[in-house]
Amino acid sequence: MRSICFYFQVHQPFRLRTYRFFDIGSNHHYFDDYANRTILRKVADKCYLPTNQTMLDLINEYGSAFKISYSLSGTVIDQFEMYAPDVLDSFIRLADTGCVEFIAETYAHSLSALKSKEEFTSQVNAQVKKIQHHFGQTPKTFRNTELIYSDGIGSMVADMGFKTMITEGAKHVLGWKSPNFMYCNAINPKLKLLLKNFQLSDDIAFRFSQRSWSEWPLTTEKYVNWLNQVDSKQEVINLFMDYETFGEHQWADSGIFEFLRALPQRVYTNSNYSFKTPSEVSELLQPVSPIQVPTPISWADEERDLTAWLGNELQDEAFYRLYEFEEKVKCCKDEQILKDWKYLQTSDHFYYMCTKWFSDGDVHKYFNPYNTPYEAFINYMNALSDFIIRIEDACKPASVIPQNFNKEVEQKTISTENKLVVPKKKPIPVRKNATISKLSPKRPLKAEKKVLIKENQIVRKKSEPIVKAKKPINKAKIGNTVTDNKATIDKIDKLALKPLKTIQKPSIKTKKPLVSKTKTIAKAKKPVSKVKSDEVAVDNLTKDNSIKKVKVKSNPLKTVNNIEAKTKKPLIRKPKTVLKANTATKKEKTVKVIAKPIKVNKNIGEKAEIATAKKKTKKAKKQKIIKEKKEK
Repeated sequence: MRSICFYFQVHQPFRLRTYRFFDIGSNHHYFDDYANRTILRKVADKCYLPTNQTMLDLINEYGSAFKISYSLSGTVIDQFEMYAPDVLDSFIRLADTGCVEFIAETYAHSLSALKSKEEFTSQVNAQVKKIQHHFGQTPKTFRNTELIYSDGIGSMVADMGFKTMITEGAKHVLGWKSPNFMYCNAINPKLKLLLKNFQLSDDIAFRFSQRSWSEWPLTTEKYVNWLNQVDSKQEVINLFMDYETFGEHQWADSGIFEFLRALPQRVYTNSNYSFKTPSEVSELLQPVSPIQVPTPISWADEERDLTAWLGNELQDEAFYRLYEFEEKVKCCKDEQILKDWKYLQTSDHFYYMCTKWFSDGDVHKYFNPYNTPYEAFINYMNALSDFIIRIEDACKPASVIPQNFNKEVEQKTISTENKLVVPKKKPIPVRKNATISKLSPKRPLKAEKKVLIKENQIVRKKSEPIVKAKKPINKAKIGNTVTDNKATIDKIDKLALKPLKTIQKPSIKTKKPLVSKTKTIAKAKKPVSKVKSDEVAVDNLTKDNSIKKVKVKSNPLKTVNNIEAKTKKPLIRKPKTVLKANTATKKEKTVKVIAKPIKVNKNIGEKAEIATAKKKTKKAKKQKIIKEKKEK
């Protein structure tokens, strides 16, 4: 006799509340308690309670002839304990009949098998303990989240001690083979595989109330005829589906409950099938061949792959970001953080980020509480960001005090008459060039150094204009003027000949005009002012031939070099006006440029003397200030 294996998945996630950016770091509550409670109560009233009662009635009617199996995730059991204890009691009553097998899976209905073997095994063990606690069974069969399977995952499940695993009978994996046989894992043949017959399963789960379907309405008579059309050599029909199919996905007014109640009777009367649990089928049948599944498969969508959870950049970013902090979470002992860690791994969070809009778009929209997958991603990443902050705060290395700490302190601090002898400090290193007197304290020395530096700076600043004043640059210009007193002109020429020798002749070839280093020559735009200034200097020298009076050259600087005083830019020499004291030809040229001599005003000489007197008084005052600072 051939077998029908009924398996139902029962799962509800802890849905996230609207977690905004400004909640990060301040609010650590991520889950929407109201939504989780109301949705669970709604599904319980529409699906769990009436379907459990129907199954219990069928078991009471047919006894051990009618057998079914369930896998309950740890998250849905937690919600039953919190919001719907009556539903948990109804499952316990089914377990007490002995006709129901409970299958192991991951606690959080997570994708941990794809990322972390250690996290995967810990979640499976936690879910097994939940099953043992509530239903008194130790699961022998394993079912991974969303029937995800590969050769590597199957090998891990076999190492955990499970004998049977159920998965999807995907076309691209089976090829010409039928899902109605027992297969085994390619790496570890001890693990037997039961494959879902997706066509007959989806006829009930998705197409039952679809009026556009050519076979609608589906009746038990029609369905059993399809079962009888299966080749008699094929041994088992695996009907795997969500438990929410009854009452939630397929509403009660569609006739789904009536179909479920009438199906066992039609099977017994019109076929040679019997209902068995996965572990019973595993004991009866032997694998016909291993099945090669190098890349993971699932029961979702037409592709039967992982694209429903890891099919775009949003999902990949959230998934890999979550598992980056696995090691830190393991070091953490905060129970609330460990609890949130499990609930954030639930595959539904990544399912909501799916961007498929074609063949399976309606299915994804039905299960998605968000308007768009981008909203789901932003909301999840906000909660994850706060979770990461909590992990980093909880895993900061605490200051560990060594055992011998007190002894070391006692040795370092020697107590003498209730006084602590503090060890001497190391001497502060002194620079080699620094000279410190023993008698004077440190702070006054620093002040003295600063004063000396300031004084040097002041002397340098004051010495610069004095040096400039000593240069007999403008005396050469006096030689260019036309005066009647020959004796004074000869004295001025003697003083001015040496600096004129240092003047270099500018090269006419250069594009850029050369700048005179000694600033001896000014532009002859206004020759009248030059003549006045030079004649004043000559009168001063004729009255008193002393050297001091010759220094009155600073007054002509104010009159002659007004252009230099106003603009800091150096004056440019023109090659035609360059003078040399040795050549008489160029003197003639300069005389041609100069206009007619103008009579000198005697009042101008008196003003120059007053200016020099004022400068001398200013210099004397500054020198007094410098001496006073040095004395201090």
